[in-house]
This record gives sequence, structure tokens and C-alpha cells, in this order.
Amino acid sequence: MKKEDIKILLVDDEPDIIEIIRFNLSQEGYQILSASDGFEALKVAEKHLPHLIIMDVMMPNMDGIEACEQLRKDPRFVETIIMFLTARGEEYSYVAAFEAGADDYVTKPIKPKVLTSKVKGLLRRFKKNQKSENRLLFDGLVVDREAYKVILNDQEMSLPRKEFELFYLLASKPDKVFGRDEIMDKVWGGNVVVGDRTIDVHIRKLREKIGQHYFKTIKGIGYKFNISEKLEL
Repeated sequence: MKKEDIKILLVDDEPDIIEIIRFNLSQEGYQILSASDGFEALKVAEKHLPHLIIMDVMMPNMDGIEACEQLRKDPRFVETIIMFLTARGEEYSYVAAFEAGADDYVTKPIKPKVLTSKVKGLLRRFKKNQKSENRLLFDGLVVDREAYKVILNDQEMSLPRKEFELFYLLASKPDKVFGRDEIMDKVWGGNVVVGDRTIDVHIRKLREKIGQHYFKTIKGIGYKFNISEKLEL
């Protein structure tokens, strides 16, 4: 995919912020769209199907968290990258964003060059993911990488993109212990900096949706997909 084909939606109720980001990303050749609140963002996204959305949290009419939740319910936006760019630095805002389906959470202020670098990193990972066509099969469980879906006991479910990528990584090598650094690098990318709680939040959501027994915590190291012990039960 060429840069000029990539569409980025900027969502912020501060016009100055929009213009600064627009200028810097336009210099890279991306197509830039904009919206002033979450409600408008949904309309613009439905019309133009952006590849990346950079969104504030606190906005009138509909905030960024709610907008993210609405987008993730739509199959058209399962693979869309959603980055929060906000002045809110509280832990609960951070956790709420990832639970809503965010891929990254960045606090303001951020230097334009750093933001541009983050955008490039996220888009590189997006392109890599699109090339994958793998399918994992277990007893009562199918993980379809190409369709970004999970079938558990004949029930199909859709997961937010990062939850799916984390699940797929662990399930791709059952019983292998993945360290936190390796997970962060392969799922979020080495040039994307997120907090220590990011992996924990995503694992908790996967346990709620897929089953507690599938995900084992290896204290001080990381996590593994627990398929062998599951089959022994």
C-alpha cells in the first residue's frame, strides 16, 4: 500500500491540534480527514474507512472512549488502528481506552516528529498483519488470522485487533512462554511505547472472553497459551 493511499482520521475538538497534526502527516503523503467529536468521527469513518484514527478522549457530544467502542463493534473497523492522543494521563483513562479497543495511548504534549514516527510504526505493523493468512485449530477452538475471528465451541466472536494479535501470538506456539518484552515487541512493535499494564489488561479481557484456563501467567516472565493442560482436564 502506498502512502498516498493511506487515510488517517484526526479527531479533536481543538482546531489548532488538528492543524498541527494535519500539517506534519500531510508532509509524509498521507490522506488526512478530520472530525471535531466522537459522533462526527463515526460518520466520517463510515464514509471513508480510514486505516488509522488518532483521537482525543475528552470531546463534546461523544467522547473518544465511546467512539472507539462503537467503531470496534463494526466489522469494517476490526483492523483499523486507533491511537488516543490526549492530555488525560490517569490510569483509569488509560485502562478504559485499551478495554475499548485502542491500539496505542499517547499523552500530550508530543513532538510532531515523535508522533510521525509512532504513526509510521503502527502502519508498518498494520501492513504486516494484512499479509498473514494463517489458521490455528485446537479442540473446540479455531483462530483465523486472515479473517481476524475466533470460533469457540461453534460460536464465532470478534475481538479488538490488539486482543486478537496477542491471542494469536500466544496460540501460535502452545505452551511456549512468551516474555513481556517479546510480547510487546511482536504485538505493539518495538518503536511503540505503552505502559506496563497494557499486556495485563489485554490478557484479562481474553480470559473473560475465551476462558481462564487458556492463559497461564508465568510470574516474573510473561504468559503462555495453556492448551496442553486444558486437554488434560
